[in-house]
Amino acid sequence: MIHLIKYSVLTKIRNFNVIFWSLIFPLVLTTLMYLSIGRMEEDGFETIPVALVAEEEAESDPFLTFLESVEQDAGLVMTEEMSRDAAEEELKNGEIKGIFCIGDTPSLFVGGSGLPESILQMILESYIQGEQTLSDIRELHPEKLGDAVRKMNEYDEATEQVSLGGRTTNGNAQFFYALIGMASLYGCFLGFQSSLDMQANLTALAARRCASPVNRMKTILSETAVSFGLHFVNMMILLGYMKYILRLDFSGSYLAMLPVLLVGSITGVTMGMFITSIGRMGEGSKAGIMVGVSMTFSFLAGLMNGEMKNLIDRHAPVVNRLNPAALISDALYCMNVFDAPARYREDMLILSAICVLLAAGTFLVIRRERYGSI
Repeated sequence: MIHLIKYSVLTKIRNFNVIFWSLIFPLVLTTLMYLSIGRMEEDGFETIPVALVAEEEAESDPFLTFLESVEQDAGLVMTEEMSRDAAEEELKNGEIKGIFCIGDTPSLFVGGSGLPESILQMILESYIQGEQTLSDIRELHPEKLGDAVRKMNEYDEATEQVSLGGRTTNGNAQFFYALIGMASLYGCFLGFQSSLDMQANLTALAARRCASPVNRMKTILSETAVSFGLHFVNMMILLGYMKYILRLDFSGSYLAMLPVLLVGSITGVTMGMFITSIGRMGEGSKAGIMVGVSMTFSFLAGLMNGEMKNLIDRHAPVVNRLNPAALISDALYCMNVFDAPARYREDMLILSAICVLLAAGTFLVIRRERYGSI
């Protein structure tokens, strides 16, 4: 048995196609995805350049003081005093996003309608509303004016963004959870190779094995165990790369996520073995079916479109409750974001059931095969 396992491992790690699709391709795809979207929420918001034009001479203007606090505390804007002509020229050339005019009634001039311009408008409206509030308090309850000013100065710390489970998370992490689901299913290429090596009507190596006196059950068990083990190692490498090299926002511990990877790896391998064992199609046709099935499951799990998984869950929830890629992604979500142990157990139970069904179907097909001649 050990002899069979040894040579099965050597056969698979020397097969570039198997190693590429089950390990190298997910690592490359992860890197490209990280470079394109993985750091979108980590990049700071660019400070908005804006001009200040004083319409009247004043030693201390309340709006000017307000803008200074916004610039220093929030870092939203970068102000520069200049003449109206210079400000209009820079606005026209796109060097600044807006012009604040300082006077009795502050005003704003912008040259477009994008996000920076909307933020500048929001800043102006915030000041005008605050000024009106203080004016009303001064007239109705002047003794409360000091308390009102103090409360307004403390407003900036009033909110905090958290996830539903009480844990903050990068919104782009969903794509990487779906990518882990896809990589798990790509273990089908290991299962594909194992199944080819056990069917005498498909490869010369399998024909020699069937003609040998080696026990059929030992061959099946050794091939299956090696495929499971190799792909589980592949997935541990991928998760370690995501968590410790790219430092993606996975709040769960590495060890706690390993059970999901183990069951996901077994699911991918058994899926490949099952697809390869049925029918009499050629290798190319069966490989195409595996890729098509894997990518369809990954698409429904939200790998290409972040809204797809939510759309399926709302309108056809049973689809993703039977979709291995979605179950893997959902289990990781339950662990890292939602803190939903009941849902996590349900995902793992369904994945395990899928593994058992695929493995049983593969075993029955391969075990019963007999050949008139080899």
